[in-house]
Amino acid sequence: MDAVFFEELNLPAPTHSLEVGSGSHGLQTARIATGVEQFLETQGRGIVVVEGDTNTTLGAALAASRFPGIAVAHVEAGCRSFNRRMPEEINRIVVDHISDLLFAATPFDLENLSREGLSARARLVGSTGVEACLRNAPKAVKRSNVLERFGLQGNRYAVVTVHREENTSEPKRIRGIAEGLRKISARIPVVFPAHPRTVCVLQTLGIALHHEVLVTPPLGYFDFLALLSEATLVLTDSGGVQEEAAYLGTRCFTLREETEWTFTVDAGSNTLVGTDPGKIAEAVIDYLTIDGRPPPLAPRWPTGNAPSTAIVEELLTWQER
Repeated sequence: MDAVFFEELNLPAPTHSLEVGSGSHGLQTARIATGVEQFLETQGRGIVVVEGDTNTTLGAALAASRFPGIAVAHVEAGCRSFNRRMPEEINRIVVDHISDLLFAATPFDLENLSREGLSARARLVGSTGVEACLRNAPKAVKRSNVLERFGLQGNRYAVVTVHREENTSEPKRIRGIAEGLRKISARIPVVFPAHPRTVCVLQTLGIALHHEVLVTPPLGYFDFLALLSEATLVLTDSGGVQEEAAYLGTRCFTLREETEWTFTVDAGSNTLVGTDPGKIAEAVIDYLTIDGRPPPLAPRWPTGNAPSTAIVEELLTWQER
């Protein structure tokens, strides 16, 4: 699923690929750590940059941390949902505590790092995810024909994404989401670019989504950005989509009981609805009675530079030590 990003964003092809594939958290993390360790054994001094909260992030950070001449820098450090049932929360905490440089996206993340005694390693730089979203959204809307392909009209449909293990591994939760989507689809068209794992879970449990829910394969970056930009609202359990929606002015309803992006809730652009179908439908249908969209949040770059530029400058300074 990552190949489309290299293609659409004109990124150079990777010189090495671990080809780890899917698997349990332990298996994935072990394979990633082993592959990264074998690669780093052939390198000299340097910096390993990891981002986010995935098993790849954890495995790479663990492998790099054992090499004295190699520093670990964590982008999107300090994110906390305060729900340790989420594998991603454990990944975030562990990676932050073994990293040498911590790049926080928001003041809230910086405060979390300070409470854990990590402020000396932390820098507030802003969100690279928001930077990428705002840089590419206008191009996505211009280039993508995703609305035409799906027969959608701008600001007259809802988008759904579901992939978190806490939702896909619990039959009651995924059934609740499906029932909530059924209720919503009676009021507004719903398009659901479905993660392969989610599709597998739905099929295994025999959950049939309502016929008014348009299920599609995963979309490319530009197609999804265009879809999100033009949507009336989005229902998601993704952290990144919550953040993107806030800056695009698309109302978000989060299919979880907590979020690592609390500022989106405080700003009124995001509502936590969990997986209870009644609560999901009530919140969305209430919103549909309101005219207009929420104003997009204005990006703030704490250093005065875009987050990517600020990070590169910090890495170069670190390397010169």
